[in-house]
Amino acid sequence: MLHKPAASSGPDNASEYKMRVGAYMFALYGLIYAGFVVINIVKPVLMEKIIFSGLNLAVVYGFGLIIFALVLALIYNAMCAKEENRVNGLSEKKSKKKGGK
Repeated sequence: MLHKPAASSGPDNASEYKMRVGAYMFALYGLIYAGFVVINIVKPVLMEKIIFSGLNLAVVYGFGLIIFALVLALIYNAMCAKEENRVNGLSEKKSKKKGGK
């Protein structure tokens, strides 16, 4: 099966915004993850405490970190798409038509 060549793209006018947002989100996630590490270093017995539906803090915190990362990724994507449309002069209606929605 043949495919078309990749579409060429121009300069990324929103790259500075994307880097800044990404850095802030990374720092936020890093702080929350650091809390997980600190608990494990300072008082690891606390991770055994049952928190929710028979699950201990280690499991709840671990799954929470994974879910939080996915939520941050969705927020990042939405924020960056909105900024790209703004700096490239696309209105929201035009970008929805372009995407076929």
